[in-house]
Amino acid sequence: MSTAARTLLLGSAAACVVAAGTLFWQYAARPTSVEFSPPDEDICIVPPARVSAAHPYDPASGLAVYDARPIPADARCPVCGMYPARFPRWAAQIIFKDGSAHFFDSPVDLFMFLEEPKRFDATHTAEDAAAMYVADHRSGTWLEARQAAFVIDSSARGPMRGPDLPAFADLAAAQAFVAERGGRALAFDEVDRSVMNGLRSSTHAGHTH
Repeated sequence: MSTAARTLLLGSAAACVVAAGTLFWQYAARPTSVEFSPPDEDICIVPPARVSAAHPYDPASGLAVYDARPIPADARCPVCGMYPARFPRWAAQIIFKDGSAHFFDSPVDLFMFLEEPKRFDATHTAEDAAAMYVADHRSGTWLEARQAAFVIDSSARGPMRGPDLPAFADLAAAQAFVAERGGRALAFDEVDRSVMNGLRSSTHAGHTH
């Protein structure tokens, strides 16, 4: 390689390093009040970190420590890495006894977390959950997860583009959805390991977390 070519390559490499450093500095120094906007193509391609830190409770929020919370725009589902705030009719959340919370893009991921929390959080266990909420599939309002009714095997597809568990305030609302979209209604305790095995295979096939 000629001296001129080597000099050109070295110069280009140095310019790339400077540009990358500038971008990193801009990111680190950005105002915290700037609204976060997830990318439009929000699909689970790259697995998240092996474990995720829960979001701490904010006393200034005006909410009681175990109340359902608005989902931060930058919160990522600890199971699949997607942005739950983008899916208000599917989202779910767990609030732990220490006041911190995880947010999920769908009920399936909430149940996956409850089955094997150590895969996704090094600190909390299922027994640490003080409150759990799922979004009403009709209105997006928060429901207590253990009181909600879920629909399985309907034609509805969740954020992962596969079968999921749309949630409803009661059995009558779930049955009305079944009449429209098919499937069958389940109570919280009926979403057992056999149900989850089928949903996990359909929804998270090919994704290793």
